[in-house]
Amino acid sequence: MSTGTGRNTAPTTVGTNRDVLRVPGFRRLALAWVFSNFGDSVLFLTAAIWVKQLTGSDAAAGLVFAALGLPALLAPFTGRLADRNRRRPLLILTNLAAGGVVLTLLAVRGAGSVWLVYTVIFIYAISSYITAAAQSGLLRDLLEIRLLAPANGVLSSIDQGLRIVSPLVGAGMLALWGMDTVVLLSSGCFIVAALVLATLKLAETVHVKAEDETFWKSTTAGISFLRGHPLLRRALLSLGIAMGATGILNVTVFATVEQGLGRPPEFLSVLLGVQGGTAILGGLTASGVIRRLGLRRCMVSGALLLAGGVLATALTVLPLVLAGAAAVGAGVSWLVIAFVTLRQEATPLDMQGRTAAVTQVMTNLPQVAASLLAAILIGVLPYQVLVAAMGAACLLAAVPLLPRRTGTPVRAAGPGRVE
Repeated sequence: MSTGTGRNTAPTTVGTNRDVLRVPGFRRLALAWVFSNFGDSVLFLTAAIWVKQLTGSDAAAGLVFAALGLPALLAPFTGRLADRNRRRPLLILTNLAAGGVVLTLLAVRGAGSVWLVYTVIFIYAISSYITAAAQSGLLRDLLEIRLLAPANGVLSSIDQGLRIVSPLVGAGMLALWGMDTVVLLSSGCFIVAALVLATLKLAETVHVKAEDETFWKSTTAGISFLRGHPLLRRALLSLGIAMGATGILNVTVFATVEQGLGRPPEFLSVLLGVQGGTAILGGLTASGVIRRLGLRRCMVSGALLLAGGVLATALTVLPLVLAGAAAVGAGVSWLVIAFVTLRQEATPLDMQGRTAAVTQVMTNLPQVAASLLAAILIGVLPYQVLVAAMGAACLLAAVPLLPRRTGTPVRAAGPGRVE
């Protein structure tokens, strides 16, 4: 079995962002992440606007996001794919395939061919799940354990930054030059990502199939591992509750802007900009928080910060609402980065993809379900009631992570203190 760069080291401290950026392989992986992430977000956000233009239907535009979310149901299978194949070649092929599939959108010329948009979005969304699952394992092979937290923070900050920039770029290109230019840009980004990954050098872990392993047992192994791990089981529950709360926020924020602040809907971009900016900052500061507080307390801090932030959206004072948006951005970043780092440290190398896939499901599905429920309830309840319920849910998310008085503390297999 081949070994990764720092898999056998057991450092005592969490590294810094500067430490991880000194690793040439991580810089290449992060650069590929920039291109693939930009190609992803610039396409699906602009595609929804495009479908609205083609059909005139809000429901048809909303189906773009439904097509984007459905591959979450296939996550156990994409996770297994990432764990049973060499991950670097898999990432290269996945990005090349995504770049090719996206080009079929050039054939869409009217409302009658909108079905092709949904099909392409669904297929290339599968590639994003494969990418996330394979990347988790690559990070473990590439980095010392002490560098996982800053690596996750840097990648999260890239993700959040592109979420701010890509909608502006995509919408601008659509308005000026049409959707074909967006399609070509997105496809080109995936291809460049594949080329960057082709230059990545590392010793990958070789995974050997157990003699008694069945397809179903192998596919669901990530679920079984997370469910059986005392701390990860509780942390995953906390993550699911918190992400569900943010799903409610996606609906109530419109009422906050119009009813609470008396501003036009366009003002929402200001709140989202503040939230996105502090999410970037949260990603960059996460390793420092983990270094001082440990993984569990970082998650608790993130959940409490999220709770305070969402409760502030029920207020009518602009500075307080802006502060709340800032707290939401940082809180979500700390919560997610600490969980991902804990999962990577505690999960065996040959199960990284499958536990990553389960994490994606627990991040996305509660959020979507809560958004749908809130969209129904906001028509019959004051939005402040939903905000209060959301704040209570965020506080509840911290409860499973509170220290227990009995039993032996569970520690991760690395420097991120759990106590």
